[in-house]
Amino acid sequence: MELPVLTQPGLGVTTTSGGKDVEAKPTGNEKMELPVLTQPGLGVTTITVTTITQTGGDWSTGLFDVCADTSTFLMGAFVPCCLDLSLAHQYGECMCLPLLPGSTFAMRVGIRERFKIRGSVCEDWTTVYCCYPLALCQMIREMKKRLKTQIYTISTALESS
Repeated sequence: MELPVLTQPGLGVTTTSGGKDVEAKPTGNEKMELPVLTQPGLGVTTITVTTITQTGGDWSTGLFDVCADTSTFLMGAFVPCCLDLSLAHQYGECMCLPLLPGSTFAMRVGIRERFKIRGSVCEDWTTVYCCYPLALCQMIREMKKRLKTQIYTISTALESS
């Protein structure tokens, strides 16, 4: 009596109804199905961030516009060294920078160059060394005003097929 043979394509194993497994040679014609790795129809989302920063022109406030920011003026008048430390931090430098000679002058030139403010190195030197507290106040006001940027986030969803 011959036992019926049950086969499972792609596995290379033939099972007889008697429960014994017999190894069969796969012919290569069997296709093995792979699991689904992505979910259809979810789409792709892209996010674009646009930052707008004001550049160019003159200093946003004058050297003697001390009433524009009262707290900055008081710090500049009574503890300019603390204001210099704050400026170095806002500028993105080490807080020890103001301890170096000429660092405030260098930061003023850097702020003017970064924001494309009209002026010259000679004007910067004169302002820092003749009106140190007022120059610090002006630079802090400039950093506060110019670093207020407008950020727009745009999300786009694309349909997938």
